[in-house]
Amino acid sequence: MDASNELLRRACPSALLTLDGAMRGLNAALASALGRPAEQCLGRDFGDLWPASQRTSAESLVDHAARTTTAAMRVLEFPGQNEVPVACLIEARQVKDPADGEQLVWVHALDSGNDLRSLLIPFRLATEAADLGLWMYAPHRDELEWLGGAPAVAALFPDSAAPLSQVISAVHPDDREAFRKLLCSTPTQRSPWVRLRYLTRHEGWHQLAARTRRLQLGYGGPERIFGVVRDDTKQEKRRQKAQAALAAERQRARDIADFSSALIAAASEQELQQVVLTRLAATFGACGALLALVEEDRLRVSTDAGIAMREVEALHGLRLGHPSPLPEAIRTGRPQFVRNRKHHSHRWPQGPFPRLDRLGSDYAFAITPLGETGDQPLGAWGMVYDSGYRPSLDERTLMGTLADLAGQALRRIRLQQARVELAAALQQTMLPTLPEHLPGLEVAARYRPSRDGLDIGGDWYDAFVMLDGVIALEIGDVQGHDVDAAAFMGQVRLSMRAIAAQDPDPGTVLTRTNELLTTMDPARFASCTMLCIDPRGGRVTGTSAGHVPVLCAHTDGSHEVRELPGGPVLGVMPGIKYREETFALDEDTALVMVTDGVVEGPGLTLDAGLERAGTLAAQAVHDGLDAEQTADRILDAAIAVDHLDDVAVLVIRRT
Repeated sequence: MDASNELLRRACPSALLTLDGAMRGLNAALASALGRPAEQCLGRDFGDLWPASQRTSAESLVDHAARTTTAAMRVLEFPGQNEVPVACLIEARQVKDPADGEQLVWVHALDSGNDLRSLLIPFRLATEAADLGLWMYAPHRDELEWLGGAPAVAALFPDSAAPLSQVISAVHPDDREAFRKLLCSTPTQRSPWVRLRYLTRHEGWHQLAARTRRLQLGYGGPERIFGVVRDDTKQEKRRQKAQAALAAERQRARDIADFSSALIAAASEQELQQVVLTRLAATFGACGALLALVEEDRLRVSTDAGIAMREVEALHGLRLGHPSPLPEAIRTGRPQFVRNRKHHSHRWPQGPFPRLDRLGSDYAFAITPLGETGDQPLGAWGMVYDSGYRPSLDERTLMGTLADLAGQALRRIRLQQARVELAAALQQTMLPTLPEHLPGLEVAARYRPSRDGLDIGGDWYDAFVMLDGVIALEIGDVQGHDVDAAAFMGQVRLSMRAIAAQDPDPGTVLTRTNELLTTMDPARFASCTMLCIDPRGGRVTGTSAGHVPVLCAHTDGSHEVRELPGGPVLGVMPGIKYREETFALDEDTALVMVTDGVVEGPGLTLDAGLERAGTLAAQAVHDGLDAEQTADRILDAAIAVDHLDDVAVLVIRRT
């Protein structure tokens, strides 16, 4: 029996193609599904026989099978009978013609009868990518089933399935007839968009738009009506607001990163003064700024363009013990925030309150000391605002962080050691305090600088909770071991956190961070891995920019190396779209994120290092160790052997 002919005798649609995609033979089922006589198909290119919307997928399926020895699969839509498209899982693989030994490609529809939901995955992913929701209507059950899609849209429909009557009852009475027609008309192509007012449980009325189409699931399978829904409520307003907020966050991230870098690079007190007075007010939205440094128990004051020196002359030369806010902040190491003139007079009745040309005799000001309590007093900087202004907690924290950096810079400048020691201080400042009491997760981090050279590196990690409760985790490595590497590390980390606050999708965060860095034309690049973990169900979405793979350790003592999709390192190639992957993190399973110093070194290949770290992590999980103990075990092993580079470890364990 001719084996190639036997492949075409199957009941499901089947065809034999040459390696360049020409139709060599097909069965009646495929000809019927394509809606063409078999003789019109022979010799034609396989992709040309499909509808235009399916042509690219069909061609890529055959091309993959022709170039490799592995089978390829795609979900494709046949035109179908009665004009109802048929979604089928199509497999393509190489076979040999027994007659002449020619290599052919055999394509055939797989039986998906026991797993019809696999056919829905491409549709669900497509709707999610398009920021739409997806639902399926089964007329014989008179029920709508929500299949997911974009989280913001899916959140409007908390029930996974609902009777049609329940859904219609939530539609505005004036729109119910249009919704019924949308379901009763059975279009084989997409229907027009229909606008509907829909009453949600907690957010009131939403303006939605929906469209439908009829589709058969699998060859010989059931027909269903599928719909997509879009939330147009205040769409334009939200879009403009989000764009403005994103632009502001990007600019703020640039300003903060530039400020930090300039503080690190300052090599003299004059340079430090220039950095502070040209950037401070702009970074924090103040009307003006001043810098006061301590010299022999007295204050030496300088100002920016927002405050004339003659206006604050009463502050210049004040003794450190004078009862007024500027000396008090420097003496005690505690910031002072004064709301208005009345507040100042009540707290410091003997202190001068200068009149400013731009703000008059009443204004607010914030003073932040350049150093912590107990240190030798160095000075402080101050900013003035309209009366009544009070900075937020985040602003005060950032003011303190940057003021600490400025104080460290001043101290190192005076000791002739600014560049090396300040960079190390910046690096430690940039490494965040991990959030505590994460529901369902343990997170631990470790960092150790290199044992050789300047001990300044660009390794970093970050972990923070986003508004929807999802935990964002990052780890990365900047090229080089010097001041510029530490500064660039700060730029990357601050940029990623600012972008994630607006759009938490990991692929988008890396894409936009890369866009930002490439526009800045940096002399450095950075590798990075970002994960977003939903602790409620263990759903993990991750992507990588040329970074070390993630390790997954299980309670049975096994481990695996997970290569995440993504793209090249950040800051080199513009226009890169970073792909991402979603997977599940089981309970009592740990993810281990490391920098290359943990798994590479002299005499230690990447594969060997990953195997060593994975084995250590898996044994720790098997022994019941928590995330902190697991991180210590991995770090200690890296330090003990071949530790020449910086090392960073981030362990996430789902409890």
